[in-house]
Amino acid sequence: MTFKEFSKFMTNRNDSFVKSVFISLIVSFSVFLFAYFIRLRYVEDFMPKYGFYIFFAILSYSLIVSTLKHIRPYKEFPCMSGMMIGMTLGMISGFLAGFYVGATNGMFYGSVWGMLVGISLGVWSGKCCGIMGIMEGMMSGFMGGLMGAMTAIMMFNDNLKIAGVIVFVISSVILIGLNFMIFRETKGADRKYEDNFFNIVLSFLLTTLTIWISVFGPRSLLLQ
Repeated sequence: MTFKEFSKFMTNRNDSFVKSVFISLIVSFSVFLFAYFIRLRYVEDFMPKYGFYIFFAILSYSLIVSTLKHIRPYKEFPCMSGMMIGMTLGMISGFLAGFYVGATNGMFYGSVWGMLVGISLGVWSGKCCGIMGIMEGMMSGFMGGLMGAMTAIMMFNDNLKIAGVIVFVISSVILIGLNFMIFRETKGADRKYEDNFFNIVLSFLLTTLTIWISVFGPRSLLLQ
């Protein structure tokens, strides 16, 4: 019964998680297609070098942003739940951002981008339980960003693209598990439905910056 209720929650007409993911994907792929026809198609070997990693970064952001959007209406969580939220979003967002940018730009720039995304989203989501959630989000974003970029470089000559798919699948399962935990913790609680402005803006910013950094940003000597 719980799983059926969770499925209904995820597809609720008023503010569905699936709808949020879909909107995020539309925004991100619109940005990508616009950039591609205006500039990216003239970049030498764009698809082989960058297309795969940008594609999976966009998929990752759609899940991360949608999860964050569905957490925000609940202003407060118990301490343990809030820490888990901050830790999960900080770690997963930092790892994925660091991994996909690290694969195109090297460990330093992937780490910096991963830490920036992971710490920002980890703190933003973790503040729902106060300073402990903020600290947990900051620590996990810091570690996730470094680990994501490091993993990409360590596997650079060893099935990196296959690893990128595996990383995305496992991270997706973790994020769905986090949404299930939130559903269990907040069952019966009042929830204010939000518009999708937050979803659109954050998806646009993350996708635009990732494309710019990956294609036109600085890169390590290893990848030049």
